[in-house]
Amino acid sequence: MHAILKETLGEHAPSYATVKNWVVQFKRGDFSTCDAPCLGRRPKTVTTPEIIDHIHELILEDLRISAKSIAEHLSISRGRAGSIIHKDLDMRKLSAKWVPKCLNADQKRQRCPSYEQIWNFFCAIEMISCRDW
Repeated sequence: MHAILKETLGEHAPSYATVKNWVVQFKRGDFSTCDAPCLGRRPKTVTTPEIIDHIHELILEDLRISAKSIAEHLSISRGRAGSIIHKDLDMRKLSAKWVPKCLNADQKRQRCPSYEQIWNFFCAIEMISCRDW
């Protein structure tokens, strides 16, 4: 049968193993031509906008929360939680806190005054410590 199919269909013919499986199924009485449902991986139904928003809220409540804790809280896998955090929320861990990978213009503008205040504070402390010497 495989030789006949190969002669007829050429390079588009099914493999020998496929034809052999078909013959076994036909001998058992299974004449179905429909594909059986796949038993492989389930579709990614966990990555929904609601779950993403919920994870974002958890992170905003506690910037030090771990992906494992998030996964346990939402009853999803740790890998899926990490994927949502890194790919969908575009965040990363920095000094044990979740931070956005890229800041937008407004976020950068908000941080500049804070940095200036911190810089001025440390400069003032440095001047005080120099006088004490």
